[in-house]
Amino acid sequence: MKFLYMKKKTVWILLLFVLVLACLIKISVSHPKEKDKSSKEKAIKKVNGFVVKPSLLIDEITVSGSLLAFEEVELKNEVAGRVVKINLPEGKFVRKGTLLVKLFDDDLQAGLRKFKSQLDIQEQIHKRQSELLKVNGISQNDYEATGLQVNSLKADIEEQKAQIRKTEVLAPFDGVIGLRSISVGAIVSSSTLVATIRSESNLKLDFFIPEKYGAAIRNGMKVKFTLYGNDKQYGATVLATERGISEETRNLKARALVNSKSEDLIPGAFANVTLRLGENKAALVIPTQAIIPQENEKQVIVAHNGKAHFVFVKTGIRKATGIEITEGIQSGDTIITNGVLFLKEGSKLLYSKVNNKL
Repeated sequence: MKFLYMKKKTVWILLLFVLVLACLIKISVSHPKEKDKSSKEKAIKKVNGFVVKPSLLIDEITVSGSLLAFEEVELKNEVAGRVVKINLPEGKFVRKGTLLVKLFDDDLQAGLRKFKSQLDIQEQIHKRQSELLKVNGISQNDYEATGLQVNSLKADIEEQKAQIRKTEVLAPFDGVIGLRSISVGAIVSSSTLVATIRSESNLKLDFFIPEKYGAAIRNGMKVKFTLYGNDKQYGATVLATERGISEETRNLKARALVNSKSEDLIPGAFANVTLRLGENKAALVIPTQAIIPQENEKQVIVAHNGKAHFVFVKTGIRKATGIEITEGIQSGDTIITNGVLFLKEGSKLLYSKVNNKL
């Protein structure tokens, strides 16, 4: 009987031992998981905040443009012929009306002298006939026929002079001659490029504006531009626009007069043109990463009483690091800028950093 009692006691002790051991194992296994879970939740809730405040926002766009000489012409002769004289100082300034190229015109000059001689004879005859007409020594018809010949010869002389002028290429305006393409003795046609001439006084800036900004461009508007590989800014004033949108590009062409003077400004150079369309001195601008895009809307997370709240917003102008909010938040709100994908409505917030500068 005593042996049976001892045996039961031993069984109970073993069962108690197994139960305690199982509890210890459960505690040791579950404790690290709960600790990891707690740490993970704590890490997720550490976010960065941004305090919204009014700031100056400049609405501007940057488009491509090109510099042009204010006046630029390809010099070409009007008639075919042989070049007998060249006055094309490459890279040099010439005055308007300067003779640049002369073609052979001896035959035209000879014809001009012939017409002048004929005119002198006919004028003398016409003068004598006027005296005879006074004494009825000649008929009125003969007198008028001689007068007609005089006028016809004068017209022939003017026509011959015009043909001679076509053998000359004159500078159409004050400017700088480019590289010449002909030499003395060359036979040229009316399509032969002689050289180019460009005015040095001013430069033009041509650029293209997207259709939606076309109404904002007006005459007298100030623009800024930079050249490729150069951060220096230059100024220009809008002269005019095409007043019609291109059907191919849906852009509006505009032209401005360059106000700046610099040796770096060369016709044909590429330019980045910046146009200021307006400014808002009390704009609410937040970091772009704070925006949560939806299918047709946008949201931000606003901190309220230490908890996350999702708010629908409307956006305006987008910059490189910030975006304007036109509706949905107000000055003084704290916006969550990172960790937004791990937060839910009503989640408690723990900040790692809060700032008010972009």
